[in-house]
Order: sequence, then structure tokens, then C-alpha cells
Amino acid sequence: MLRAVVLDTDGVLLDSAALHAAAWKRAFDGCLDAWAEGGGKQQPFDTDREYRELIDGKPRHDGALAFVSARGVRLPPGAPGDLPGCDTVWAVAARKEEAFTEVLRTRAVDVFADVRPAVRALRAAGARCAAASASRHAGPLLEAAGIHGLFDAVVDGTDAARLALPGKPDPALFLEAAVRLGVVPAAAAVVEDALAGVEAGRRGNFGLVVGIDRTGDPAIAPALLAHGADVVAADLTALPGLVRGTRP
Repeated sequence: MLRAVVLDTDGVLLDSAALHAAAWKRAFDGCLDAWAEGGGKQQPFDTDREYRELIDGKPRHDGALAFVSARGVRLPPGAPGDLPGCDTVWAVAARKEEAFTEVLRTRAVDVFADVRPAVRALRAAGARCAAASASRHAGPLLEAAGIHGLFDAVVDGTDAARLALPGKPDPALFLEAAVRLGVVPAAAAVVEDALAGVEAGRRGNFGLVVGIDRTGDPAIAPALLAHGADVVAADLTALPGLVRGTRP
């Protein structure tokens, strides 16, 4: 049996990935006309494919940079203190932060129904559990959702900034969680729904990398496996068995 489990937050524990995608769409689509060259038109941000392939699981700056680069838009990097705008990468990232914060004022973030039973079963079996996320909102959202106390450690974007941890697919965030749980990566599982996240788990040499696909989209599971997942599950129901070394 593995001794610990590190679970991503958005899309694995909390039903918040769609809110992040919507905030990114608001941030990007509001800049597309400014970025169009020669009177051309940029296609609106795709909250499915582009979010999954370019943004999901990454820190805000890295997501903004990935999108503008993929669209062939050249922006100066700017600085972390840039105000929301379209003229630097950091300004675009600030637009997303502003949009997401506005969404949170009017919408609560739900916990997936399988989370509490799965995490409690893991802990009852002796596994230590951590929640991890590149988002600075993750810790407060876990508190607001009433599940922060289920975890032995929480590592979020605030910790990543303070410790200067690079974003996924670099495994630094997950490795920090393993340190806080007191285990080596080979003795822990990583549970992720993002392509960059499962790749980070594989790069970090974790003992098990579980991809979560709550969408049912037939393209998702093969992509998660291709990026490093050992197994893909529809939710966390099978996770305690996977950690014990058994398959459902």
C-alpha cells in the first residue's frame, strides 16, 4: 500500500474547473480584438480544448503565456504587479484573476460527492492526504467548502509563490506536498484531472499517477494516459482500492 495521496483541487476535489475556464474566456476574449493584426479576427477562446490543453493546472502567468503563444500573439512579459489589461502577459493574468474573483462573489464552489467518502476511507486505511493546487484561491475555497480539515497538508498557489516553485508540468508543487506529508514520492500517489498535472506526477516519480476524467469525453482518458497517468477513473470512488494496490 502507498503511504500518502496528493490530490489536485480544481476538478478533482472541487467543482471549480468550469469557473476557472469561464474566467479565462472572459479575460482572453476581451483582448482578442486588440491582438488581431491587419483587421483580422481571432477565434474566441475554447473553454474545452484550449483550456484543457494549454491552461488547466498551470499558474495564471503560465496559462496566459501558453495561450498567447499558441495564438501567435507577442506580448512583453510585464511584471506581477501589472493591472488587468491586454498589453502584457501579467496584465492578462490579472484580468483572469479579476474575473474569477468576481465569479466567486456570486457563486459557491461545490465539493464533488465522492470526495469525503474517498478521503475518509484513505485516512482510515492509514494513508496521509494532501490537497495541492497552483491556484492562490485553493486554500480559502477548501475552507469555505468545509473540507480543509480532511487533509494533513494543503499546498496552494500562495505557497508556490512564497517558495518560488515552478508551475506544472514541473512536479515541484507535488514534491512539496510529499515533503509535508513526510513521504518520498515513490510511496505516494498523485491524483489529477489536468494533462499538465499527470505529467507533473510522472516527472516527480510518484508511485502512482491517477487521472480523473469527470467529463465522459472519450478523448480525455487517452490524453491523460499519454501524459503520464497509470490509470484513469471517472471519480474518486475507486481511489482507496487503487492506493491499496487493487483494481475495481
